[in-house]
Amino acid sequence: MDDDLRRRRTGRRVTDWQQDHDAYWAAIDAAVRAARLEAPVLAIDAIALEHNIADLRRRAGLDSAHRAGGVPIRVASKSLRIRSVISDILRRDGFAGVLAYSVDEAHWLATAAEVPDVLLGYPSVSTAAIARLIADDTARSRVTLLVDAPQQLDAIDAAVSPTAREPVRVAIDLDASLRYAGGRVHLGVRRSPVHTVAQARDLARTIVGRRGFALVGVMSYEAQVAGVANDASGTALRNRAVGVVQSRSMAELIKRRGKAVRAIREIADLEFVNAGGTGSIEATAADPSVTDIAAGSGFFGGHLFDGYAHFRPAPAMGFGLDVVRRPAHDIVTTLGGGWIASGPPADDRLPRPVWPRGLSYVGTEAAGEVQTPLRGAAAERMEIGDRVWFRHTKSGEPAEHVNEVAIIDRGADGGPRVIDVVPTYRGEGKAFL
Repeated sequence: MDDDLRRRRTGRRVTDWQQDHDAYWAAIDAAVRAARLEAPVLAIDAIALEHNIADLRRRAGLDSAHRAGGVPIRVASKSLRIRSVISDILRRDGFAGVLAYSVDEAHWLATAAEVPDVLLGYPSVSTAAIARLIADDTARSRVTLLVDAPQQLDAIDAAVSPTAREPVRVAIDLDASLRYAGGRVHLGVRRSPVHTVAQARDLARTIVGRRGFALVGVMSYEAQVAGVANDASGTALRNRAVGVVQSRSMAELIKRRGKAVRAIREIADLEFVNAGGTGSIEATAADPSVTDIAAGSGFFGGHLFDGYAHFRPAPAMGFGLDVVRRPAHDIVTTLGGGWIASGPPADDRLPRPVWPRGLSYVGTEAAGEVQTPLRGAAAERMEIGDRVWFRHTKSGEPAEHVNEVAIIDRGADGGPRVIDVVPTYRGEGKAFL
């Protein structure tokens, strides 16, 4: 995408979704209909995406004179799953590398997308995928595998003997949760068992002491800060409690992570220390031990982030479903809809119907795999063949449901049009997980 065009888009019509919600989504619907794109249809508003990219840069200090260059952002691919969009973001200043979610995906991005720095965000014991990676010199030199236990090193050795390979790049996953009472109280996700400085040091020594490995990085994800809303509607007491926990958690983590990184650096020459997520960018950027911050869902602006106090991304992505039934005067039924986000089952994991406004789920059915009934005053005015637009909770999962995505631009006169249709991972024949 041309840099001048990016700048024009970033500075123009950036509040459409705030000033006129209905006009924003009606324009997206009009654009895909004019392009004769059938439902289910996934669409990205290019201007809203540019807004989110610029806002992520701002939050990471990349546009601030008060920070020495800011902290680069590593693109979390699981939250996009559209190769052309990932590549476009990586061509911009301030964005460096990918945080991938499977070995085969990391391999593909390192080769097909020519990404020179791919960190696997999760351990793997898939010996076949690891063997394919090691056999490809380009992929092996560009991809870093994640480990938090010696058994994961054993899986790599089982794939290809350390005597028959060049060193495999690995990083340590450092637990970023907040723990009290000797670990009996655990605030955060259950990921790595490597929590203390001593545990990090011991694993680093184990890695360096084994043939066939190169310890090049550290990763940690403060999910209790990045992935928990601190300004959720109607829950003031909870919001205050979340804010207190997040503040204390970051203070503890910055101190502990700094000590762990220093201990590991005494053992190995680290190339990177990755941390954070879309919801924690400012706090993570304040950690001097961190060299890059992961971000994914913030690019497309899922409705999860409507409940955050310190930033509000634009709703850059939406998906449209056709109305195929009218079972009652105030109910319409769409074909499809069960595009549920990961996490604990709750209403906030459901896609949110956003246009026409005034639609809500039928409590006994919610979002269905094949059909989704929606109730409300807007349903009384709708006909079979009309379309309902939804926002996803996060970002990545919608790409698993469609083969292509429509890219929409508003044009110099504000008129919406589809300027490109690009494949998702699924559209390229890829199903990694």
